[in-house]
Amino acid sequence: MNIHEYQAKALLREFGVPVSRGVPVLKASEAEAAAKELGGPVWVVKSQIHAGGRGKGKFKEASAGDKGGVRLAKSADEVKQFVKEMLGATLVTVQTGPAGKQVNRLYIEEGSEIDKEFYLSALVDRETSRVSFVVSTEGGVNIEEVAHKTPEKIVTFSIDPATGVMAHHGRTVAEALKLRGDLAKQAEKLVAQLYAAFVAKDMAMLEINPLVVTKQNQLRCLDAKVSFDDNALYRHPELLALRDTTEEDEKEIEASKFDLAYIALDGSIGCMVNGAGLAMATLDIIKLYGESPANFLDVGGGATVEKVTAAFKIITSDPNVKGILVNIFGGIMKCDVIAQGVIAAVEAVGLKVPLVVRLEGTNVEEGKKIIRESGLNVLPADDLDDAAQKIVNAVKGK
Repeated sequence: MNIHEYQAKALLREFGVPVSRGVPVLKASEAEAAAKELGGPVWVVKSQIHAGGRGKGKFKEASAGDKGGVRLAKSADEVKQFVKEMLGATLVTVQTGPAGKQVNRLYIEEGSEIDKEFYLSALVDRETSRVSFVVSTEGGVNIEEVAHKTPEKIVTFSIDPATGVMAHHGRTVAEALKLRGDLAKQAEKLVAQLYAAFVAKDMAMLEINPLVVTKQNQLRCLDAKVSFDDNALYRHPELLALRDTTEEDEKEIEASKFDLAYIALDGSIGCMVNGAGLAMATLDIIKLYGESPANFLDVGGGATVEKVTAAFKIITSDPNVKGILVNIFGGIMKCDVIAQGVIAAVEAVGLKVPLVVRLEGTNVEEGKKIIRESGLNVLPADDLDDAAQKIVNAVKGK
C-alpha cells in the first residue's frame, strides 16, 4: 500500500525525522489559511498523487498552466492561484502513463534554502533477508539512471536485524555523502530514525529524494515516498486509515476484497492463473505471440468457487479485454473448482469475448468434463504454448 508524501512526512515526524513544515489542502478555500500558517516568504505547492516525476509533469488542462506539478510560490496570492489551477486537474508524469492522474490533494510546504541534494532509501533486500540502505550523492534525479550510467556513485549496505543500526552505519552514509562534523552526526541520527520507522511500520520501501543540506547546515528530508507490506497491514489499522482508494484502480480494490493478487495492465487479454511464477510465464508467452496481457491475476492455491467467480467478474469488467485465458496447474488448487467458478461467473456476467481454458493437475479430468458439459463456447488447450496461441489467434479474429 502506498501513501501520499504529506502522510509519509507526518509518519516520519513521529520518529524525529527532520522534515519541513507543511499543510495538506483538499479544497481551494483552504489555501489562504495554509499559506498564513506557514508564514512564507516562500512556499512550495506540491501535487499529491501516487507517482513520481511530479515536478517535471505536465497538466492536461491549459487552465492549469505549464509550471509542472510542484511549484514555488513567492506570495500568498501566488499560493492561492496555484492551488486553484492545480486542484482537480490531471497531471501526466513519466510514471502515470498518458492518461495521467487527477490531483485531488495538494501539500503546501515551507520553502527551503538548499545547498546540496542527495538520495537515500531503505528497502527489503531479498538476497540478504535484511533491510538495506541505498545512498547516493546524486539526489533529485532518477536513481535507476544513476545506477545505469554511474554505478560508482551509489553505496549500499544492509543492517543485521540482530544488532539493529550501529554507529558505523551512520558513518557509512556520512562518508558516502562526504559529510563532516555536525552533518555527519546528523546523518548517523537520521539513519537510526529511518530504520526505526521502517521496522516499526512494516514498510516495504522508504525513499527520500532529495535528502538535502540546507544553507543553515541542517539535513532535511525534502520528499518522502513510503510503501507498506500489504501482508502486515492487519497489524496497523492506523496505516489502513491513510489509504486513498481514488489513487487505485477500481478492479484492484475489488480484488483486494477477495484476497486476489491482481494488477491492472494495458493489454487486451485477461488472464486468470494460479501461482505468481506461472502467471508471469503466461504474461510473457502472450507477449511472445504478439499480444499484451490486460492484467496479472493470481487466484492463489486455496481459491474457492466464490473467489474464482469474483476473479472472472473483475477480468470481464475491463472494457479493454478482448479475450480471456484461464491457465491452471492444479496442485493445492483443484481443476474442478476452477471449472465450477468459471461457469458460475459466465452465467452471472455472460461471455462476450473468446475464452481459452488450460487445465492440468489435480482433478483435471473432472474439471475438463465440467467445462465440456457446460455448453459454453470454450476453447480447450493442451498446454501453455497451445493456450497462448489459441487466445492470441482468437483475439486477432483468426
